[in-house]
Amino acid sequence: METARLTRYKGLGPALLVVGLGASLVVLCVLSLALGALNVPIDQVVQALFGTPADRTVENVIWSVRVPRTLLGLTAGVALGLSGALMQALTRNPLADPGLLGVTAGASFAIVGSVALLGIGSLLGFIWFALAGALIASVVVYLLAGLGRSGLTPVKLALAGIAVTSLLFSITHAIVLVDPEALNRYRFWSAGSLAGQTGDVVAQILPFVIAGTVLALACAPALNSLALGDDVAASLGRKVGLIRVQGVIAIMLLTGAAVAVIGPVVFIGLVVPHVARVLAQQAGLGPDHRWLLPLSAALAPCLLLTADILGRMLARPAEVQAGILIAFIGGPFFIALVRRRRLAEI
Repeated sequence: METARLTRYKGLGPALLVVGLGASLVVLCVLSLALGALNVPIDQVVQALFGTPADRTVENVIWSVRVPRTLLGLTAGVALGLSGALMQALTRNPLADPGLLGVTAGASFAIVGSVALLGIGSLLGFIWFALAGALIASVVVYLLAGLGRSGLTPVKLALAGIAVTSLLFSITHAIVLVDPEALNRYRFWSAGSLAGQTGDVVAQILPFVIAGTVLALACAPALNSLALGDDVAASLGRKVGLIRVQGVIAIMLLTGAAVAVIGPVVFIGLVVPHVARVLAQQAGLGPDHRWLLPLSAALAPCLLLTADILGRMLARPAEVQAGILIAFIGGPFFIALVRRRRLAEI
């Protein structure tokens, strides 16, 4: 009887965690629909969504502006949080970020190149260029990291990613210095924002995010083995190379789709997986990637929507881009994380 009681209480932690995250997402979605340059009472938000609104202006604001913006925050947040957790697991580096694989740099280069060379001006026009750039950069990083006798290793993957990222960002900055139109597009996109997007944009990136999510979650059991080391994972029957290929494809799809639309919102992929690990530990789940990946996918939209809502309220009727606020949060967190690791190594 005592054993059954302990088992019941042990299961209470994950249940409370799931309910808490679900409730947080619902509250943030409602606030995202209600707050902004025009504050809308909650009852009018509900009427606009499920009934007959008394004010057509409110209905237009909710459905044309804030519903797509909120859905984009959810979709991009899931993509960035999941890719961050996957990146740290694949490289076994707690300081890793999805940009480490060159995905962000590849998307940036493709967007600037499409504007400067082809005159692409609409988001729906260059989103495919951004995804192609992210794909090509990821493949180049993976091929470079696989050269040599030792094959693909986490350290070589990180070094190849840094090298390709530095090269692509240098070329991108060179292009924007000589092309005013590319500079204007790059300047707005690089700040990182959910503003100005439509439901069509969400529909464009959703298939990529779904495909990347399926691939990432399918990697979860193998990531638990990979955390013990490549040799141990191989001895347990895991195909280490195949796992990394699958993971890199998932990261490319997730990060490429999100970055192409909202810009390079930094630190979400770094901060969120660490918060997920703390919550999983508190809930008694341990370092199990079958929980860490979904938790990261749920926490990241919370952070992104919170930053977006605060950005709207801080500078009304204008707004502060979500990427700027997240950088204010992520910067100190990154410094504290590095200091903690250094102290642990002394």
